[in-house]
Amino acid sequence: MANFDAGTLKFNDQGLIPAIAQARDGGEVLMMAWMNRAAVERTLESGKVTYWSRSRSVFWIKGETSGHVQNLVSMRVDCDRDCLLLVVDQTGPACHTNRRSCFYTAVENGKEIELMGPG
Repeated sequence: MANFDAGTLKFNDQGLIPAIAQARDGGEVLMMAWMNRAAVERTLESGKVTYWSRSRSVFWIKGETSGHVQNLVSMRVDCDRDCLLLVVDQTGPACHTNRRSCFYTAVENGKEIELMGPG
């Protein structure tokens, strides 16, 4: 078993990699956000999922202000090394809209359907 080196990941031209958060309990996909190498390393060191905000150009620890924390259970790397799957223990809603998942809208027969409401 080799030691993990975040430098072996394939980051895009902006130095970012997509990270999909999945709930340990039930396997639901909660959200997708971006990480840079330092965010990956901070997440692994602290166990608190840390993302990179493209709009604000700052790190953000999920739940730092809302209390809706993501504790890392497992980080998985896809076969191409260009996407991460973060298995997490989620406290409260994952979405900033106060929904459990950011994926609360489905498209069926050309129509959008809201699958879950806030709270």
